[in-house]
Amino acid sequence: MKKALILFILFSTISFAQTTLKEYTGGHSFKISLPEYMSKTSGLNASAAIQYKNVVKDIYGFVIYDTKEELSLAQMNYSSLNEFYEEFVTDFLKDEDKRDISKPSSKKVGNVNFIECDASYYDKDIKTEIYYLVGMVETNTSFYKIISWTSLDKKDKFKEDFQKILYSIKD
Repeated sequence: MKKALILFILFSTISFAQTTLKEYTGGHSFKISLPEYMSKTSGLNASAAIQYKNVVKDIYGFVIYDTKEELSLAQMNYSSLNEFYEEFVTDFLKDEDKRDISKPSSKKVGNVNFIECDASYYDKDIKTEIYYLVGMVETNTSFYKIISWTSLDKKDKFKEDFQKILYSIKD
């Protein structure tokens, strides 16, 4: 009886060990460049892959990505970066006072598509107008939202750096 039990355990182990496995890769890797005066941080957006700030200069930002594979699994198939952008910007700051969103501009660099726009609103709590550079990016594998912001009176000083951050993304 003991011998039969040992043979059963041995054969059971062998049959499970012969199951074919399929390998999957987890996570997503990308690179983005930030100005030296900015540092990585946390607490700005729970969905962000990277968050950055400079408290002294009062500037902030983050990057959120969605791989096309993950979007497809969720049956969210975007036909273009424009469609991805339009879905996002429709609700962005929609309930805020003095919401203003500029006409988007598009650019292609190599195989990467970019859309950017300026957005602003009046924040009642801090009694200041806030400026955002909203950037959307489409690569071969992913869609990105790159959002950088500061007070509206600092727009001219930091917009160029925000654009450099946006156009530096690589995956």
